[in-house]
Amino acid sequence: MTRPTRHPTAPLFALLLGLAAAAEEPAPRPTTTPGTTNSVPKDTPWNVDKPPGHETARQVAIDVTEGTWMSVDVSPDGSTLVFDLLGDLYTLPIDGGEARALTSGLAWDMQPRFSPDGKWIAFTSDRGGGDNIWMIRSGAGTDTPPRDSGLRQVTSESFRLLNSPTWTPDGRHIAARKHFSSRRSLGAGEIWLYDVGGVDAGVAEGVQMTTRPNDQKDVGEPAFSPDGRYLYYSWDATPGDSFQYNKDSTGQIYIISRLDRVTGETDRWITGPGGAVRPTPSPDGTRLSFVRREQFRTCLFIQDTATGEVRKLHDGLERDMQEAWAIHGVYPGMAWTPDSKSLVFHARGGLHRIDATTGGMRPIPFRVRSTRQRLPAVRQPVEVAPAEFDVRMLRGVAVSPAGDAVVYSALGHLYRRALPDGSPERLTDDDHRFEFMPSWSRDGRAVVYVAWDDEELASVRIVPAAGGEGRTVTQVPGIYVDPVFSPDGSRVVFGRITGGSLLASIHAGEPGVYSAPAAGGPARRITRKGTRPHFGPDPERVFLVTSDPDKENDNTALISIGLDGTEERTHFTSANATEMRVSPDGLWVAWAERFHVHMTPFLPVGRPVEIGPKSAAVPVHKVTSEAGANLSWSGNSRALHWSLGPDLYTQ
Repeated sequence: MTRPTRHPTAPLFALLLGLAAAAEEPAPRPTTTPGTTNSVPKDTPWNVDKPPGHETARQVAIDVTEGTWMSVDVSPDGSTLVFDLLGDLYTLPIDGGEARALTSGLAWDMQPRFSPDGKWIAFTSDRGGGDNIWMIRSGAGTDTPPRDSGLRQVTSESFRLLNSPTWTPDGRHIAARKHFSSRRSLGAGEIWLYDVGGVDAGVAEGVQMTTRPNDQKDVGEPAFSPDGRYLYYSWDATPGDSFQYNKDSTGQIYIISRLDRVTGETDRWITGPGGAVRPTPSPDGTRLSFVRREQFRTCLFIQDTATGEVRKLHDGLERDMQEAWAIHGVYPGMAWTPDSKSLVFHARGGLHRIDATTGGMRPIPFRVRSTRQRLPAVRQPVEVAPAEFDVRMLRGVAVSPAGDAVVYSALGHLYRRALPDGSPERLTDDDHRFEFMPSWSRDGRAVVYVAWDDEELASVRIVPAAGGEGRTVTQVPGIYVDPVFSPDGSRVVFGRITGGSLLASIHAGEPGVYSAPAAGGPARRITRKGTRPHFGPDPERVFLVTSDPDKENDNTALISIGLDGTEERTHFTSANATEMRVSPDGLWVAWAERFHVHMTPFLPVGRPVEIGPKSAAVPVHKVTSEAGANLSWSGNSRALHWSLGPDLYTQ
């Protein structure tokens, strides 16, 4: 039989009413460096070039004549190329040859672009701890003796990270794509403008140039017209506000728009089947190259900016990323030669130069001989099928009203453990059903929970707190959640939900919050909305949590309603609370938001009170030091409990 968990509890602290009290902070979790057992202090600053274990790194030689997804640019005098390969920048004579390293190290450098005077190269790098825009002298490392590289950080974002730098024609500013995310890990972009003085000059915040159309469709690949008046960029113009996979590349996914920096007007500049990405204006301003999908092939096109005429120049590019999430660009950066007669681009592992009129193309050979640091892989011995193991994530953790026991779900069954030092024991002997969502009666004598069987579906059951056989409360199968006792123990209130996207919608009609006699009997729906039912001191009024999400927030509310379904009231609102729980005496409300647990007095003012971690209208006490969930109050409302993974905390 598996051991369900190792379940320590934090020491108990007295709750000082009206004063903020901090929970005990667990001992820091040591960070193990790869290949070693050394620990790194928790407050050690992160250095990309010196990660944990860098002392054991070894140098691996590379000697390559091909690369993948390489961005390339041409110097203003037409003599030199700069490109990225495996996270470093290299310069190369425009006719090809031996590449010279411009940057090196573990930091990932990419997307280089020459300044208009050719003296500097802007690029994207994570050397500061996240993708930001940097500058370096274009001749760094080529002088004898070598001079200062002039390495300079232009932007300093720690969350809204940047990439795809492009210079204004006067060389005074750099535009870049800033990444935004909201309710999904996918995100969208905006183009922001930054002074080249950057961090050293205290001007690293930038000025917004474009506004993202939503929070999930990409915007990027900025480029200025030679006179600086227009900003071209590409963006995902598919319908709707949600990112979708499996888009139709034969239709229109991306388009190129043009912002007039004088009037502020934006035009959809290149549209149509196959999309349009990677806008690249010619130095003389007469043409704009771009990338489009045609019959499942990624092709290079050129537009006459005066007439709008578009023609295909080459159909052998690498596959673009229009269907994918392309925050670093839909195709690698390319460039015109200064005379506006040729284009240089990456495709099929190499660099190529193509005549913009005839389409004649020749390769630009290169060779990179360098080294890369290789760190040993992190390896931990893993026993594949151990007879016992510790459960690291508990569900439905609920402490008894007296604080002398805890019940929780682990590996699909309920376990009871005496506090503070008891051993976990199964609460029931039911091996036929899974068991979830336990909740104690106010007198601590019984536990109500949800049992699940794939054939029988769910049932709400009650078991003695000392353990034994559960008896059924509900009379019909369904998909039930979150059962709780009324304060007097006479009734059980629970939620009934639909099958959603995972379960069949069988016995899933008429969702809502229901009440049934604890002794068993017909259930009656109280309301159609709300989750996580629980009670304060009034046995005839149940509290519920509702949410009305928008693209930014969950817009959570704590409401209450009579068991007869009347007199609904809204008490608290929160932007992003995930749990809200009123104390048994009705004097406090605790809630979890942004992973932390907070509490505030329950203030009846006849209208909703907005609360949040930074609320100033009511006293807010943060009670977690790291994070917490599964909130429960002691029976006398003098202690608040929560869990984090396998650990139980009481404040």
